[in-house]
Amino acid sequence: MTNSAAIDREPGFIEVGEGAGRRRIAVRARAGGGPGLFWLGGFNSDMKGTKALALDGWAAEQGRACIRFDYSGHGESGGAFIDGTIGRWLEESVAVFEQFCRGPQVVIGSSMGGWMALLLARAIAGRNAADATLAGLVLIAPAPDFTEQLMWNGFSDEVREQIRSEGVWMRPSEYGDGAPYPITRALIEEGRNHLLLGSAINVGCPVRILQGAQDPDVPWQHAFALAHRLPAEDVVLTMIQDGDHRLSRPQDIARMLAAVAEIG
Repeated sequence: MTNSAAIDREPGFIEVGEGAGRRRIAVRARAGGGPGLFWLGGFNSDMKGTKALALDGWAAEQGRACIRFDYSGHGESGGAFIDGTIGRWLEESVAVFEQFCRGPQVVIGSSMGGWMALLLARAIAGRNAADATLAGLVLIAPAPDFTEQLMWNGFSDEVREQIRSEGVWMRPSEYGDGAPYPITRALIEEGRNHLLLGSAINVGCPVRILQGAQDPDVPWQHAFALAHRLPAEDVVLTMIQDGDHRLSRPQDIARMLAAVAEIG
């Protein structure tokens, strides 16, 4: 597999939002056949990550359409990361999906992108007319409700008080360049408008979940909780015993692509 085709194209840009909230979103759209592939990245990651490039390279080999983009405050998109919220990034995800996708789509979401994929499915179901539909979801270490369950509920009293009083806490990072990144009160509070795990989640399409048992960021129990909220039919959870959160090793990439191919 080669990723050269995935990195030689400059992104296009669309404008999302109104007034002071307007931001410029970078999109890489590969033309091709269907079902198309729609990539949703993780929190504080971008569309040039290992899995995203591997997916785009596979799409090129298969002659499949593939859409990747960066949320505002991420990668090549405009806006500041500190201004981001789940609702803001969902608005961008829906805008890119509606503008670039036609026909059946396999949505692949990694970490926060798994939450976005589920929210996107709900948003699509609420539309009266759709140029694009969901063929299926492939969720990699999905993190629905992470702002509440995996962040806020796990923070110390001191961290929670700093977020309440100062509006932001700089969280240490083991990824990327290792620089701390902001967790804002707005991210936590606005995220409560999008929580999913308290009730059944009807997405109306097949779902494949890949989860590492050694994931330090999204525990495997979180994936089980999600699976129990999805319809029983055509939902498969694959536990990778030695897998971490990234799931970016060659064997993990192969599992992701196999899941995409299985859906169609």
